[in-house]
Amino acid sequence: MDSKKVLIVTYYWPPAGGPGVQRWLKFAEYLPEYGIEPIIYTPENPSYPMIDNSLLEKLPKGLKVVKTPIWEPYRLAEFFNPKSKEYKAGRFEKKEKQSLLTRLSVYIRGNFFIPDARKFWVKPSVKFLSNYLKENQIDTVVTTGPPHSMHLIGLELKKKYPDLKWIADFRDPWTQISYHSELKLTKNSEKKHKELEKSVIKTADCVLATSFSDAENYTKIGAVKTEVVTNGYEEDDFKIEKKIQNQKFRISYSGNLESARNPVELWKALKELTDQNDEFRNQLEINFYGILSAEVEETIAENGLLKYLKKHGYVNHQTAVEGIVNSELLLLTNFPDSKSKGIIPGKLFEYLAARNPIIAIGPEDGDVLRILNQTKTGEYFEHSDKEGTKTYIQEVYGEFKSGQSKQESGLIEQFSRKEITKKLAAVLVRI
Repeated sequence: MDSKKVLIVTYYWPPAGGPGVQRWLKFAEYLPEYGIEPIIYTPENPSYPMIDNSLLEKLPKGLKVVKTPIWEPYRLAEFFNPKSKEYKAGRFEKKEKQSLLTRLSVYIRGNFFIPDARKFWVKPSVKFLSNYLKENQIDTVVTTGPPHSMHLIGLELKKKYPDLKWIADFRDPWTQISYHSELKLTKNSEKKHKELEKSVIKTADCVLATSFSDAENYTKIGAVKTEVVTNGYEEDDFKIEKKIQNQKFRISYSGNLESARNPVELWKALKELTDQNDEFRNQLEINFYGILSAEVEETIAENGLLKYLKKHGYVNHQTAVEGIVNSELLLLTNFPDSKSKGIIPGKLFEYLAARNPIIAIGPEDGDVLRILNQTKTGEYFEHSDKEGTKTYIQEVYGEFKSGQSKQESGLIEQFSRKEITKKLAAVLVRI
């Protein structure tokens, strides 16, 4: 029996670094096991904010990857303002610290490039794919965003070929993501963003969400069908034995941390614990595997914690995995506003696989809480809950001191990439 061909339109692809590339890289690896042949369509010359060449080694053998050129104005923006590379990755300085050039860059990004600066790839891609889909007898297309201009490729193809099956995969929300409000949008620009978003969501045959709250929001906007297909972890990446030691109590964070997600009360709780407990003060170590914003580092310094801080900078994926496996407590932090309750960072699933306790901080009733409760792998606190975070850190530190490892939950296997791909394959077959 021939495999069902599915074309996946994605901007992020190895050697792009960061979590955005992991989702479809792993789906592409496992989909053939379920009778689906993935074909990747991606830019030939993209401008990625991060590079991880180690991911090139993980490309599935025999996978068909089709590339066409893209023109991006970011190259010009980066020449005049190097900070623009950070905004491309969704990281913003506090408003009061933004230079005039930075404010201008953000304004131009939000109002002149709708939905984003990859919009110039839409028309040439639609033209190219119109012929490619016919010639290769492909009747199903998946677009994955951000960047959300990828969805506009799907929208135009669907308008052109109504019988084409189109799935829009939202790794992150569009107008509902926290940094959308930082784009300095005019009323007309905000309206255009929302109109495009609504058109994509209402026209797609199915909208994939990575969280439960996001799926509800897409249904409210008018999605014909929504499915929750979360991110996951790769089992082979975590076949690492933890290095047993009792010298340091290691709290680790994997990924980039910008000022908008700064867990201020956590740093205050750690300051109190170092002031009150000599043993804790001598054993604490705070690790960051990724880019730490200057504002967060300032808060750490203000609380006298700089001597415990170890900045590893941006590291390849395997080094980050080794870091979180060899930790005693894993930090996850989300934006504090209620609009962000549906964000389930991809790192959560790798934290689950590392089988170390998780302390998560975010808005009230965030979707992360649902997964932590289900898997019994950690505790969740709102940003303002200093006492709660302090108590939980003390509890985990007590287990560390006594040599008692946290009871492993057998419920995390449902979030392995293979199991998640099985769910995705079922959606593709139904569609």
